[in-house]
Amino acid sequence: MTPSLQSATRCARRVQRFDTRVALDVDDARALCAMLESEGDFVSVSTASDVTYADIVAARARIDGGIIRTSCQESAALSELCGATIFCKTEYLQRTGSFKERGARNALLLLDQPTRERGVIAASAGNHALALAYHGRELGISITVVMPKGAPLVKQTRCHAFGAKVVLHGKNIAEAKVKADEIAAEEKLTYIHGFNDAAIISGAGTIGLEIIEQVSNIDAIVVPVGGAGLIAGLAIAVKEKNPRVKVIGVEPERCPSLHNALQAGHPVDAWHGSTLADGLAVPQVGDRAFALARERVDKVVTVREEHIALAILRILELEKGVVEGAGAIGLAAFLAGKLNSLHGQRVAIVLCGGNIDPMMLTRVIERGVVLDHRMAQFTAVISDRPGGLAELAATIAHAGASVKQIEHDRTFGGADVSTVMVKCTLEVRDGEHLEQLRNALVSKGIRILSHSKPLQD
Repeated sequence: MTPSLQSATRCARRVQRFDTRVALDVDDARALCAMLESEGDFVSVSTASDVTYADIVAARARIDGGIIRTSCQESAALSELCGATIFCKTEYLQRTGSFKERGARNALLLLDQPTRERGVIAASAGNHALALAYHGRELGISITVVMPKGAPLVKQTRCHAFGAKVVLHGKNIAEAKVKADEIAAEEKLTYIHGFNDAAIISGAGTIGLEIIEQVSNIDAIVVPVGGAGLIAGLAIAVKEKNPRVKVIGVEPERCPSLHNALQAGHPVDAWHGSTLADGLAVPQVGDRAFALARERVDKVVTVREEHIALAILRILELEKGVVEGAGAIGLAAFLAGKLNSLHGQRVAIVLCGGNIDPMMLTRVIERGVVLDHRMAQFTAVISDRPGGLAELAATIAHAGASVKQIEHDRTFGGADVSTVMVKCTLEVRDGEHLEQLRNALVSKGIRILSHSKPLQD
């Protein structure tokens, strides 16, 4: 084999390794190398194949009309809460409820006809699966999705509704992908990676283009991070348009995949357990996404589960929006005090998804209210004679609190049979209001034995 043929073969193999949907023969590779050499300096194929600003611009034109150009409006309520001028990029309003539609449609439109006819497969916790299922139906492409067993039921159900074949396997994305690779080999399907595919990253990057156009004089963009495809594409677009704009990633503490990768200098396993931000529970960032993001992302912070729950509640109450944990994690970083350096600045938060299971949303609201010190539970000792409970209820009512539930306990109330223990669950305004209520009860001679506090992560 001649040196030029060896070079061309290596060129083809590197392109194929970088994007499995590319099928270059030796002549194609020679042509590509000749084109690169004609530019003057030879550019390595890995560099030439990286996602570029031009790819993102092309993706925007390609998917135009197939996805929603979501709004990015200022939120007065969140601005006051965060101490910065906050703009919400409402990607949860896409047809399938997440930003994943951008990359999915872009990737599907780039497939050749034989590949479309064979079908596509992907591993996903839900949103990538939903996006492929919906746009696969729209484009007439058969879709198979492999989801972790713990994927939200609402996402599983909707994938079925869009006509996709759903396979449940493993406890996280990594294990689901192993199964997807097996099925792809057996059935000769094309695998579209949810965060490391070039077309997926290019599609996600269109969000950056829109934010720059929608928000004048923006200082920073706060981006949820799972596999790092979104932040990689967005950072490419934003840094090309305005290098001074900070791009900041946020991850759950239980799965800090990009944070750990940046510390190690390469992708590493970062799985620490399940998280409310299930869409970000990616044990390891993609190698391509990491290579693209590492030099462009200004900062990555992590947040605890209680701040994610509170952020979901705040967006529901203040923005009247329903988002999942991944969608709320940018606001969670502000609530956790991780982004105080952005006070006084103009900041966009990407609300990337809204596909939260209704039953999970109910639990999140309840936990968020407790974390917010707006619901309390305590055990008090009152007289077991007529009027004892009435005095407790009157004191609570006079303090302006609302009784949600009261339970009597005579059996385990101690040796004094003239008293009874009462466990009270109450709704209050805030922690200060709860303290006022406690003082009022004590002043009436009502003894408080204990009060419940929310468990910390």
